[in-house]
Amino acid sequence: MERIVVGMSGGVDSSVAALLLKRQGYDVVGVFMKNWEEKDDNGTCTAAADWQDVEAVCDLIDIPYYSVNFAKEYYDRVFRTFLDEYQKGRTPNPDVLCNREIKFKAFLDYAMKLGGAKMATGHFVKTDKRDGHTVLLKGDDPGKDQSYFLYMLKDAQLERSLFPVGNLTKAQVREIARENGLPVSGKKDSTGVCFIGERNFRQFLQGFLPLQPGDMRTEQGEKVGEHIGLSYYTLGQRKGLSIGGRGDGRSWFVIDKDLKRNVLVVAQGEDSPRLYHRYIRASQPTWIAESAPMAEGECYRCTARFRYRQPDQAVTVLRRGDELFIEADEPQRAITPGQSVVLYLDDVCLGGAIEEEASDTSAF
Repeated sequence: MERIVVGMSGGVDSSVAALLLKRQGYDVVGVFMKNWEEKDDNGTCTAAADWQDVEAVCDLIDIPYYSVNFAKEYYDRVFRTFLDEYQKGRTPNPDVLCNREIKFKAFLDYAMKLGGAKMATGHFVKTDKRDGHTVLLKGDDPGKDQSYFLYMLKDAQLERSLFPVGNLTKAQVREIARENGLPVSGKKDSTGVCFIGERNFRQFLQGFLPLQPGDMRTEQGEKVGEHIGLSYYTLGQRKGLSIGGRGDGRSWFVIDKDLKRNVLVVAQGEDSPRLYHRYIRASQPTWIAESAPMAEGECYRCTARFRYRQPDQAVTVLRRGDELFIEADEPQRAITPGQSVVLYLDDVCLGGAIEEEASDTSAF
């Protein structure tokens, strides 16, 4: 009997994944990953509560289960990069790194040591064999598809991975959990980054990064407020600016960060032209296949997502060395350095890159 090691978070998705695999006759082993050691604002270790849910589910479906601590690996491989990017005024996506470095590297290795033929998770994605390679496909639930967060994986990792809920909707997953009496059937989905959880993000970050206050200014240089540090703001942000009683009454938005002068540049109006660009430069491209889908210097038509849950955007991509130059058919809002742009060809996730800058000038 083939052994499958399931990464279980204590949530409904991974719990149903384990249940479905057990039903299919696999030798299923559940493993809970602890990636962070800190308690939340209420002094509660949320990992302990999640571990209890894993225990309850595994006991109910009658599979063995273990807990493994990857806190050191997470801190060294993910959190250090997260802090470094924020110190540079960028906005990283640690979930992407966590999948590459922890779930599909450290955990995958652990699963193999437990005798697993493959590992499984509760991600809403699918895989398929095409031309001798394993490709990553969008999940069937467009509102929950998580391929955006897995674009840094390689086909060799995907070949040893299973995603049992990828062909289901979230509603169907919860219904399966209810029908089978899983105690997590109604559990709220986790939000945000795992090491922050439900805590105030700004307060959390202040525990690691010093405040460096400066001016908030308009494009014309008028001072309209003060910021606590460029690290604490992201492009397109509206909330938390505390600019009241100024201007024409419309909301203020972050449109740029002047790192040299420590100035946060703001403008009024959701439709500010400084928030929208068609031309994007991205670095550090990574491809799920062994090679890039486009030749050096070739213009390639596909679609892209510049943020999670964004509808696919039609783009033309030009590859030059270790950079991608992307022209979107429609202007894109708040392209943010440090975030990921993920590329697709129909239902196939090709890979992606890190957004660096946006402009009004084509590099083609």
